[in-house]
This record gives sequence, C-alpha cells and structure tokens, in this order.
Amino acid sequence: MSKKVKNIPCDLCLSRRKSMFNGLPNDALCALSEHKSTLAHNKGQVLFLEGTQPMGLFCISEGKVKIYKTDDSGREQIVRLAQEGDFLGYRALLSGENYNSSATILENAKVCFIPKSSFTELISKDQGFQNKLMQAVCHDLGVMEQKMADMANKTVRQRLATTLLMLKSSYGVDGDQKTEIDIALTREDLAKIVGTATETLIRLLSDFKKDGLIDLNGKKISVLDERALAKEIDLFA
Repeated sequence: MSKKVKNIPCDLCLSRRKSMFNGLPNDALCALSEHKSTLAHNKGQVLFLEGTQPMGLFCISEGKVKIYKTDDSGREQIVRLAQEGDFLGYRALLSGENYNSSATILENAKVCFIPKSSFTELISKDQGFQNKLMQAVCHDLGVMEQKMADMANKTVRQRLATTLLMLKSSYGVDGDQKTEIDIALTREDLAKIVGTATETLIRLLSDFKKDGLIDLNGKKISVLDERALAKEIDLFA
C-alpha cells in the first residue's frame, strides 16, 4: 500500500541531477517543492493505467518502474524500464490525451507527484525546460520506432542479446570479470521486454550461459562477454 512520506526539496534531491529538472533556477525548484507530494510504493503497485486520464507528472526519486502496453488478448509488452530521475506521464500531459501505457512499481520506490497545473506553469515560464521536453519527446519517439523495427527484423536470439546489452549499460554493476545486471526482473518480465514466450527466453538464457556469454545466479544475470553478445546481434541477421 502506498503511503505519503516527507518531501525532499527538489534542490536537495540527488535524483534531480539525472532528470530534466537539473539546471532549473532555484525559484522554479522551490515552486515545485511546495506543490509536489511524495509517496512510497511497494513492488507490484500500479502508478497509472493505460486509457486513464493524467492528473500530473510522476518523477522517480528512488526505485524502478516498468512501463508496458497490453494487447487485446491481455498479454503485456514492456516498452520501457524507468529509474531514478525519470519522468513518467509527461507525453500524455503535453498532448492532452489519456495514458497510452501502464506503469507498475518494479522495485520498492519513492515517487514524487507534481500536479498538472504546476507542471504546465513551469513549461510556460521556462523556455529552456520546454526545449528539453521537446527533445525528450523526439528521443522517445525515435527509441520506440527503433524498437518496433528491431521486433520486426531481428530474431528472438538477437533481441535477447540486444536487451541484455541495454540492461548492462543502464543497470550494470562491475565485478570480478563480469557485470551483474542489478534490476529485479522476473523471467516473465524479461520475456515481455524481448517479445517472446517465457519458455523460449529460459531456453535461450541457458544457451547463452553454455556459450560463456552470461552467468545465471537465481534471477540475477551477469554479462561475461559483452563483445560476444554484441557479435550475436550481427551473426543472426
């Protein structure tokens, strides 16, 4: 169950340095701090659902969130994993449309909620922030187009290799001769990112382990040979 926790002023928030709020003047940060609320969420809790109306902006202070779409048969396709400093819901706010995806807490998280009125006021007053938002929207559209192209043109093995490299880049923790992917993804969630059946994913992970590309320890995955993983993407074109 979500519970309200003490707000951290935006100018003191470490996650802000990773977000589009970085670089805002102090008066704008103070205004955001006055109007936002911060909630602690447990794993599995829903932030928002596809088709519902946005009431404000979500900014992740701690933890990770999965963003996914659901097809007509009820199957999930994870389209993005969000972490500290990421914004959620801003495209729906800018377009005045309902959410086109859903968001669920992947790891226990603290998420700040900024009302729509405060967000739109910031946009109207700060041209630099407005430009950052437009760049972010264009970037996200490009990422989505690339993902759709990858889904259409790459084999499942290629998509898994691509996904593991992406997760390593975003969530990798270097250790002795390997990099552990530090995110609590179930095999089902990973299959939803790759776009395949869970059974197929498990078989391919086993193949990658036998080939010395990765190591498996429970749910945790470690990358042993990044170069060989990258080569997989071209080998099976």
